Amino acid sequence: MRVAALFTYPIKSCYRNEQRKVTVEPWGLAGDRRWIVVDAGTMKQLTQRELPELGRIVPTETADGLRLANTREGELDVPAPTDGPLLAVEIWRTRVLGRPAGAEADAYVSKVVGQDARLVYLDDPTRRPVDPMYAEEGDRVSFADGFPVLVTNTASLVAVNDWLAEDQEEPIVMNRFRPNLVVDGAPAWVEDGWLGCRLQVGDVLFRAVKPCDRCVLTTVDPETGEKGRQPLRILGKHRRFPEGLLFGINLIPDNTGTIQIDDPVRVI
Repeated sequence: MRVAALFTYPIKSCYRNEQRKVTVEPWGLAGDRRWIVVDAGTMKQLTQRELPELGRIVPTETADGLRLANTREGELDVPAPTDGPLLAVEIWRTRVLGRPAGAEADAYVSKVVGQDARLVYLDDPTRRPVDPMYAEEGDRVSFADGFPVLVTNTASLVAVNDWLAEDQEEPIVMNRFRPNLVVDGAPAWVEDGWLGCRLQVGDVLFRAVKPCDRCVLTTVDPETGEKGRQPLRILGKHRRFPEGLLFGINLIPDNTGTIQIDDPVRVI
């Protein structure tokens, strides 16, 4: 097996960054989901589940923060805040402290999503622990849904698209599932057997701790923002388990290092 693709998502639920080489940190891939857009009133996370317009924000990392791009609003450079007040944002019923990006950034994201919103930066990624049911002491995660890294398998996507073809549905792309790490050269669904094992990717070891149950976000086209019914409908027919509709595996890094495209992937 080898690494076929690497992705980071600087702002949770916004557009992806494709990477050829990336540093693995204790809380995930460097730069991944260190920013979040929240409702300005409740301070709860906003995602493409409710606001597909978030996917039209294209963030790119810069030397001191992010550059935001949107076809309607243009570009905006946002420095990563390092001091000032801390805000408690709510992500999946837990509170995490972050630093506000500022009024100009808030106005920009608010215009894109069509409601009052704020952009918040996780300046200290050690603040948020991983669910202790799956974690070891000291495991941390950024603003990702729950785990530092998500791995998917290209052969499993081929299987999903075969099922869609049988139902006379259009194929989907891997980016529907918003993975960090995509592997190639393995049979479809072999990743189901990785749970409880370790994956070695280059020099980095990851624990495979939990299958990923998929939500309505996968029905949003990552390029257009349009909502449909797939792949949840087809996963409901073929990949329904007690844990949910499964595609991909959640990982926690055991060490830090650098991984890149074509690195070997080995199950330990």
